[in-house]
Parts: sequence; C-alpha cells; structure tokens
Amino acid sequence: MPLDRYDQQILRILQQEGQISNQALSERIGLSPSPCLRRVKALEESGIIEGYHAVLNARQLGLTLTALIHISMDKHTPERFANFEKQISRLDEVLECLLITGQSADYQLKVIVKDMDAFQMLLLNKITRIKGVSGVHSSFILRSVVAHAALPIGDI
Repeated sequence: MPLDRYDQQILRILQQEGQISNQALSERIGLSPSPCLRRVKALEESGIIEGYHAVLNARQLGLTLTALIHISMDKHTPERFANFEKQISRLDEVLECLLITGQSADYQLKVIVKDMDAFQMLLLNKITRIKGVSGVHSSFILRSVVAHAALPIGDI
C-alpha cells in the first residue's frame, strides 16, 4: 500500500496518541473528518495498523527488575526451536523474544519481574526447564535510556 504524506502523518500521530479523536486527528493533518477516518480504516484493514494498546507504568505495578537473557539451545533443529518458542510465548514475564545471530546465543529475551526472587523463580523453574535450553546468560537493565515504541515514518 503506497503511503502519501497524509497517511504518514496519521501513522506518526497515532503512534504517539492512539486515543486521539478522529476530529482532532483530521484537524492536525489538514483533512476533513470523513476522508481522515477512511484513511485510518484503510491503514487498519491493510494491516499497517495492527492494533492499539495502553502503555503501563511498570514501577507503579511493582515490576522493578528488567533483564536481558541470552539463551543457547543444545540442538539447532526446527522442532527444538519451535518447541522453545511455543513454551516461551506462554510466559507473561517475557516482553520480547528474539531469534538472534552474531552471538554465542540463539535467543535474546527481555523479561520483567517484581524482584530478584521472582527472577530466580522465572529462570530456574520455567526458562531453564524448557527442553533444549543448554545455556543462559543474564544482564540486568539499570535504566532505560531510549525506549521508542514508535516506528520511524519517513519518506516511505
């Protein structure tokens, strides 16, 4: 789907303000409400806009420990990887799971938990018990310097 400047503006604004009204959005981009709404619906139907969500404050919810975990697998088979991905996707503490290259690990996880005790429980009782996990290396995040959820919408 080719994106013109109006579509790009819509995407930029909705990434930052997902609850903006159609009226306010249309005023910001310089279109009347009806064409603006049609464009938003088209972006949703095309799959470019996958959904909307609230950004929660982890500290306010008591989630104070974030870690990156590098996971090594014992075998590099599609079945082993599929099983790991299925099991890891069931864990609420896992914010992100990435299949990576260029490291000694196969996966990088970003996890968030209440504290070190909760981290230990997650690691020892859940992650390391997944069949095929042969190595684990953890790093703890001291603070987030840049945390963008918005994709760069330039001249697409």
